[in-house]
Amino acid sequence: MIAARVVVRGRVQGVGFRNFALHEASNRGIGGEVWNRRDGAVELMVQVEERQVFDELIDRLRAGPGRVDDIQIQSVPPDPALVGFVVGVDR
Repeated sequence: MIAARVVVRGRVQGVGFRNFALHEASNRGIGGEVWNRRDGAVELMVQVEERQVFDELIDRLRAGPGRVDDIQIQSVPPDPALVGFVVGVDR
């Protein structure tokens, strides 16, 4: 099980990035949430069984809409509540 907090920095707000992440994660069966941060970044909490599927998502996020300057990934404990993928409230 891969569970991670992913912070995407660059020009990623106001370009449809959250909906793009929702589409890409949902199509891969990834559980989690995505939201805009006050500092201009987009943050995701993701959970998936296979490393390859996680890596595919990260590759798609790098190519996403807008301009991605940096992606930070931090492992977190798995959360059984992360079922399905949603766009969350901005934080």
